[in-house]
Amino acid sequence: MKMITAVIRPHRWETVREALELLGVTGMTLTEVSGYGRQKGHTEVYRGAEYDVLLVPKVRIEIVTEDPEVDQIVETIRNSAATGKIGDGKIWVSPIESVHRVRTGESGAAAI
Repeated sequence: MKMITAVIRPHRWETVREALELLGVTGMTLTEVSGYGRQKGHTEVYRGAEYDVLLVPKVRIEIVTEDPEVDQIVETIRNSAATGKIGDGKIWVSPIESVHRVRTGESGAAAI
């Protein structure tokens, strides 16, 4: 099992969600986060004054899935989240040792 974590632009969330649902992904966790990468934030103008915004708002998606589905899910997220501009986000995949469903006590793939 693997956990796919993607940090994307907030306005791309609906597009990514729809693409993942079409793929058959049934569960995910979404968190509103902020941070910065190579762009080191950005500059905004508010009421005529210019401000440096160091932490850019993003959405973090976490999906636990079985190994054979990882590449297709990553590709779906990448294709649906991309705008072609700096700040589109990152996707990383981590190994998961075990998963347990609280309500039923199921574990492993059955708990996903």
